[in-house]
Amino acid sequence: MLTYWTYLTVGVSSMKRTHALIALLIGISCGVSHAQDPRRPDVLFIAIDDLNDWVGVLGGHPQASTPNIDALAARGMLFTNAHTPGTSCNPARTAILTGLKPATTGIYNNGGDWRSVEALRGKATLPRHFREQGYRTLGAGKIFHAHTYTAGGFFGLNDLDAWEAFYPSVRRQLPDEVGPVMRPANGSPAFPGAPGEPSRFLGFDWAPMVAEDSAMGDGQVVSWATRHLATESGAPRFLAVGIYRPHLPWYVPQKYFDQHPLSEIVLPPTLDNDLEDVPAIAHRVRNLDGVENHKWVLEAGRWKEGVQAYLASTSFADAMVGQLLHALDRSGRAEDTIIVLWSDHGFHLGEKQRWRKWTLWQRTTHVPLIVIAPGVTSPGSRTNKPVSLLDVYPTLTELAGVATPQHVEGTSLVPLIRNPDASWDHAALTNNGYREHSVRGERYRYTRHADDSEELYDVQSDPNEWHNLAGDPELTSVKQRLSRWLPEVNAPSVTPGRN
Repeated sequence: MLTYWTYLTVGVSSMKRTHALIALLIGISCGVSHAQDPRRPDVLFIAIDDLNDWVGVLGGHPQASTPNIDALAARGMLFTNAHTPGTSCNPARTAILTGLKPATTGIYNNGGDWRSVEALRGKATLPRHFREQGYRTLGAGKIFHAHTYTAGGFFGLNDLDAWEAFYPSVRRQLPDEVGPVMRPANGSPAFPGAPGEPSRFLGFDWAPMVAEDSAMGDGQVVSWATRHLATESGAPRFLAVGIYRPHLPWYVPQKYFDQHPLSEIVLPPTLDNDLEDVPAIAHRVRNLDGVENHKWVLEAGRWKEGVQAYLASTSFADAMVGQLLHALDRSGRAEDTIIVLWSDHGFHLGEKQRWRKWTLWQRTTHVPLIVIAPGVTSPGSRTNKPVSLLDVYPTLTELAGVATPQHVEGTSLVPLIRNPDASWDHAALTNNGYREHSVRGERYRYTRHADDSEELYDVQSDPNEWHNLAGDPELTSVKQRLSRWLPEVNAPSVTPGRN
């Protein structure tokens, strides 16, 4: 290769030497610019619905089979003490995707439309912010809240301005799938509606499907996403993939039920008098359908069936994750892709004498959170520091080299990603309605209800939260320490009739 110094020694004319010097300087300039401004990393953003800590690497249930999620955790950082900001889909996802707490927005339940909230006006959601920063934003499945169990059919709260492309469409996040949707397969009850309204089937149902994975809604979503992973992109790409299972109803192909033989199912640990020491409001707040579900399960003798169906649906969701990771690895861009996997909230399967979510106990709040950032995360790293999914927004922006909007209330997890043992003076806040909050530290959970009644659990020695220690005077300092993370302002609910 000829350099400028070559030209000096071969007797070329002065003008030629000048031209050569100019060309060399331009080349050096371009080379330096390219080295200092590499292409930003892609982002693979995987959201799983209703997945609690029944994941192999979290040890929530001894029969959980999630080899793909476990393998993903081995690639980077596993947060073993991660918690949702909200106890149902809409408040959790709104918080994660806007960076604002439910107490700030007033989105406390699944009925409120975050797009009409004044506190969110003019504030970019996570995917919209990445799009504004030059990313191609592609989405599929349930990212923002969406479901199909309403009288009018489909219901969705997507950010219509966030996406370059969305499957099946920006206004309909969930594809049609096989299965007896809206028609109970196992005789589970329909619950009474409001006065003057018909009873409603809330999807508390399960059944094995005679179908291929690709025919299921999640199969369609993942197929669309894998096709995009296989294509080149002229700009950095933010690909969000929403996996619906293990959301109810638990309709998945037969082979996933077969992975969990009914005769071998282990029921979750329970205590008969578990709820005797909790405040009265804890019996009333939200999740009344879940209490009725548990009564029906006991009367029908179908507890093991329900646990089997949830485990089967979790294994199906894990298979979908495996397809995504395989497609990413085949694309050759895994080393240039940030991966984050999370679930919007957990799920009860008989613990605390209820099913579903909508509680401030560990089974609802504790969720998987895995982050892989090439060149930043160390394979197989983990931390038990308490973190919130509210922290996902600022973590992704920092890892991608994108400015974090000023409105974001979460805390970047990059210090923990770099050093899992780093000093961490933070706690995870979960909301379950107006002035209903729980704070999770590294050892204790402190809950303060709307009537100021309290719960306190030593989750280290009492992982099932069977013994409420709120009345123990020796633990007053623990309550005081954790209570400083409670929000100072609680916005009125945007749907007050739902509280």
